[in-house]
Amino acid sequence: MLRTKIMLWTGVLFLLSGCASKSDYQLFQTQEEPAVEKAVPHQKIEYKILPHDRLAINVYKYPELAPTSMTEKGILVDSRGYISLPLIHRVKLSGLTQTQAAKLLERKYKMYLTDPTLNLEVINKRIYVLGEVKKPGVVKLDKEKLTIIEAVAFAGDFTNSAVRNNIIVISHNAQNQMTMRKVDMTSFNSMSLSNMVIKPNDIIYVQPNKWKTFKVASNDVMSVLDPISKLIGTYASVKYLTD
Repeated sequence: MLRTKIMLWTGVLFLLSGCASKSDYQLFQTQEEPAVEKAVPHQKIEYKILPHDRLAINVYKYPELAPTSMTEKGILVDSRGYISLPLIHRVKLSGLTQTQAAKLLERKYKMYLTDPTLNLEVINKRIYVLGEVKKPGVVKLDKEKLTIIEAVAFAGDFTNSAVRNNIIVISHNAQNQMTMRKVDMTSFNSMSLSNMVIKPNDIIYVQPNKWKTFKVASNDVMSVLDPISKLIGTYASVKYLTD
């Protein structure tokens, strides 16, 4: 009788905890279904410099203007979007593309230098790949954009628990508002219609399947119930010996 009650309550606790744990395990859940983006016209994507970015700046004929620390780590854009450089001092670059920023610096350097040809690059461009991939984490970018296929390849491909038909992509639009969309990687036609291009600072989240969620939840429940089951087992043994 005692054993039956223990098994019954254990089952109830397991089911309740399993249902509650799903929302704790999965990321970026929302009551509204993320949109499936349709085909969009080809557009040129140019990254715009943000506060706290790091820039590599090289004035070709005047290498002495780029200290060693600047070339190795880049020069930091401060919280207000400014950088400080020799001769021209503080210049605001946030909100400009790399090309626009380079042209602005060239115009300012022309006041002091002859033909100051300049190259500027944001060196901390990256995206984030989370969830059911073999190597989740940061993927550094050496170009303006990447496709989801390339990002997943950099992350070591999907795990066996990955949901491949509902990949979440979180981006920021031109108004700096956060947007969420889903991409189905199991259908070629769906991939053709979806916007597969991702930009710097985008987040890709590959969701776990229901079995993985259940497995994680069950492990959490068993870790809690294990000391309880041992205590009950000890109590049952003592009761058996004293009866």
